[in-house]
Amino acid sequence: MEPQQDSRLLRLVSRFLKYFLLVLFGFAIAYVASMTFGATKLVIMLSPIVFAVLWRLGLILFCLIATTVIFESLR
Repeated sequence: MEPQQDSRLLRLVSRFLKYFLLVLFGFAIAYVASMTFGATKLVIMLSPIVFAVLWRLGLILFCLIATTVIFESLR
């Protein structure tokens, strides 16, 4: 018997999830570092833009994960 191979969609979604979480972690580190160095006005100015972009990317990623779960369960 052959081991079951992961589909391309599953590998793609897992890669997107990995990089999305790395970006979130990077923004958290940048936020703490900028607050430490006193760039509060810059952080306050950029946080709504960053939040809007991350919210949309997270929603797209969630839809991709849901699609992958459906396709993998049908396979």
